[in-house]
Amino acid sequence: MRALTKQLGDVIPVPASVRPITDATFTIIRGTGLTCEPEVIGVAEFLSDALEKATGHPVPIGPGGAIRLGLDPSLAAEGYTLEITADAVTVRGGTPQGLFWGVQTLLQLAPDLPGGVIEDAPRYEYRGAMLDLARHFFTADEVKAHIDQLVQFKINHLHLHLTDDQGWRLEIPGWPRLTEVSGGPGTGVDGAGPGFLTLDDYAGIVAYAAARFVTIVPEIDMPGHVNAAQHAYPSLTADGQPVPQRTDAEVGYSSLVAGKEETYAFVEDVIRTVADLTPGPYLHIGGDECLSTPPGDYRTFLSRVLPLPGKYGKRVIGWHEIAAVELPENAIVQYWRIEAADENTARAALDGRRVIMAPADRTYLDMKYDADTRLGLDWAGLVDVRRSYDWDPADRLPGVGEEALLGVEAPLWSETLRSVADVQYLTFPRLPAIAEVAWSPRAARDWESFRGRVAAFGPRWDAAGVAYHRAPEIDWPR
Repeated sequence: MRALTKQLGDVIPVPASVRPITDATFTIIRGTGLTCEPEVIGVAEFLSDALEKATGHPVPIGPGGAIRLGLDPSLAAEGYTLEITADAVTVRGGTPQGLFWGVQTLLQLAPDLPGGVIEDAPRYEYRGAMLDLARHFFTADEVKAHIDQLVQFKINHLHLHLTDDQGWRLEIPGWPRLTEVSGGPGTGVDGAGPGFLTLDDYAGIVAYAAARFVTIVPEIDMPGHVNAAQHAYPSLTADGQPVPQRTDAEVGYSSLVAGKEETYAFVEDVIRTVADLTPGPYLHIGGDECLSTPPGDYRTFLSRVLPLPGKYGKRVIGWHEIAAVELPENAIVQYWRIEAADENTARAALDGRRVIMAPADRTYLDMKYDADTRLGLDWAGLVDVRRSYDWDPADRLPGVGEEALLGVEAPLWSETLRSVADVQYLTFPRLPAIAEVAWSPRAARDWESFRGRVAAFGPRWDAAGVAYHRAPEIDWPR
């Protein structure tokens, strides 16, 4: 069993630069205070609350505090510095967001902070996780709790998969049956995941995420994965006839009708609504697994739909199948397959489109860890923690190098999920591994170091009641 003596660099993601001071430690005790510049009072309040929960005593905000928060415009926007001496702790960020990430590092080290200086900034600007609410619904409060676990590892985007064949999870004015019928009882895989977000629920999630510097990325999947919409509104089918509700996990059988004007009236209503509700810059339109959509219809549909997010002030994201058609200049391609090459994605990158890397055999959190894992799928193989860690996004696809990458995402599809505990079991400890791939410099990453650092989270997760997977490749404390 490894010793748990804390060193300055024992955090996840591993920082870009760590300069320890061996004879200095700062301990947060009763009476320790916090001082901040006025521009970052929100971050200070977050830290004060978190430290009180961690230590059991208040850490008040006021003049003269030994923990000092501020801004340094010479730093990158999401960059930060953390300086720890025996007498004080100083955290500075290039922006409040950068400061917030520095605070996350401080919280991982607290209450006994080893002396030294950390200088840090992310490798990629997009560091995402995805939660599928369509196959199994999670409430607004459950999503917020998930956000709190994600930000510990400097994840700054939460992609919400809101619609699919088995359920429609966001209220859309003018289309009430989407949620009344396809968000109601009996929806979700096996009929076990009913529910939907009201407009107020969604706005609450967006605001909660924003307070933690997380951007919500909503996805309305189309033209495939639409059985829930067509079940609610038969007028969206080719012949106007009802289709049955589906609660199985099959894919590829449903499609909106490219040659029907009602299709585009529906799609624009939905995109406009979601864009209005979402202050972040992105709107995801899916575009994957359209196996029943003829190629010509697929091109026709996307030629009409890909420009719509831009019309409403958003930047369109789609799964990498969209790279088969001509893309708007600022479109983003999200790669998910397990193949070693993809000509369309490479061509899109060559044409200047950015790519989010989310290969299923490395980043899909719904894959089984091993053959005996009680949850998850295995179509992309078995994905243990080391497999999630030991890869590099810039090496994944020929023609898609570092300059083309917007970032990395870890999707969690919910076909086998039935509870928050299930989410936690498949997320941890793989999410921290992928977060380090997305944040840390390539040269700073090391598997042996990571497995030791993630082991230290075991007692924290135990104390918090997090139902993580005790992966055998990690030497967990006993």
